[in-house]
Amino acid sequence: MQAYYTYSSEELMEKAKLPVFCMDSSEATFRKLAEEIVSVIERNNSQGTRTVIICPVGPVGHYPYFVSMVNEGRVSLKNCWFFNMDEYLLDEKTWIDPSDRLSFRGFMQRNVYARIDPQLVMPEQQRIFPDPTDPGALTAKLDSLGGADLCVGGIGINGHLAFNEPQPDLSPAEFSALTTRVLAISPETRTANAIGDLGGAIEDMPRYPATIGIREILGAKRVCLGVFREWHRAVVRRAACGEVSASFPVTLLQNHPDARIYANHIASERPV
Repeated sequence: MQAYYTYSSEELMEKAKLPVFCMDSSEATFRKLAEEIVSVIERNNSQGTRTVIICPVGPVGHYPYFVSMVNEGRVSLKNCWFFNMDEYLLDEKTWIDPSDRLSFRGFMQRNVYARIDPQLVMPEQQRIFPDPTDPGALTAKLDSLGGADLCVGGIGINGHLAFNEPQPDLSPAEFSALTTRVLAISPETRTANAIGDLGGAIEDMPRYPATIGIREILGAKRVCLGVFREWHRAVVRRAACGEVSASFPVTLLQNHPDARIYANHIASERPV
């Protein structure tokens, strides 16, 4: 057993090579993620510059706080670009329908964009998802905007960021160069997501996503990840203290100049 799996929350924060902040509740964790997003938008708005955010559907607990902060604070998103990390695909490798309960495009429309005052929300053309018919378009657009100011996300059970699944045959440098693409979802990820989203119905989980590349994530000026499940107890410790490797992609953030993890009271607990 790796020693880091025995770390208390205090030891985790002390020894982490990727900074970890142990929060006292899920509410505090998700509110902090929302504050990170709103803060960079308000700063850039005050300077008359655009904001570029890479955002997830998983975690999603920060979005109610974000929507409230935007509406109540009258924070304009007109000069913001939101690049969603990923979207599920059919076996034909086309987008699932937005009406599907698993659709990330549908989630963002129903739970984020439709709930923001129309006078504040960004135009539809500034809400970007990876397109399986032209994956390079997202990378090119993000590059043309100068990369992301902020990437917010979570960590998968096998250390994936977005759907950048482990590739142990690649060096960290090779893996770090991977851009937006279509790939197969690993059995571990399909199982974990089936438990969380479909009550364990693995056979009904999509087999493919279109995902933003690890290159785009690592290129963000700041990366903030939120972890909140029981199985995140081990994941966050390996992420922060384990060996940097394409076998556990989130460890690549140990070399990022401004990356951090916010862990709620559940994920902060010692796993063993």
